[in-house]
Amino acid sequence: MGQAVQLPFSVMHEHPPVTVSYRHALPDDAEEVVSLVQSAYRGNSSREGWTTEADLLEGQRTDVRAVRVAIEQTNSLVLLATLEGTTVGCCQLVDHGSVTDFGLFAVRPCLQGKTLGSALIAEAEHIARLEWSALTMRMKVIRQREELIAWYRRRGYQPTGEVEPFPYGDGEFVIPLRDDLEFVVLEKWIAQ
Repeated sequence: MGQAVQLPFSVMHEHPPVTVSYRHALPDDAEEVVSLVQSAYRGNSSREGWTTEADLLEGQRTDVRAVRVAIEQTNSLVLLATLEGTTVGCCQLVDHGSVTDFGLFAVRPCLQGKTLGSALIAEAEHIARLEWSALTMRMKVIRQREELIAWYRRRGYQPTGEVEPFPYGDGEFVIPLRDDLEFVVLEKWIAQ
């Protein structure tokens, strides 16, 4: 895994700078991952950050069973970013040979906009290259999340032109608030 990242004083408002560490999630981490993802995207707590989907969707974004499957799957890993022993960010990587899918990305709302998300995605790219020899990182983002798509584009991710339908009626707990949701696919060449 990559090196721990030291966040600057101005970012974390602490002195001396604090260090974010990374580790692979274990099955016992599933509940904490679900709580983190839920807080970043749904409900009132998500409005503290800028990644909220609360105006597009209600309900659960994921559940403990799905996260445990992601953790235990042989071609997948869930990466945790921790700060002084507390999980502050996460993402899932899924190996498909030369392409790695990126998802389940969340940062605690109170830490969004403070370089943690950029550091976490850079670590994910590093792991995909190092552990799986990935050439490309690929993700799906809800088309209506223009600010989030712009954030990914600033980090080198570009739309492929592919669009995927939103799974209306497939989610047991997801409640769409609009009928025009769809995903755009973004990719980045990560080989060095």
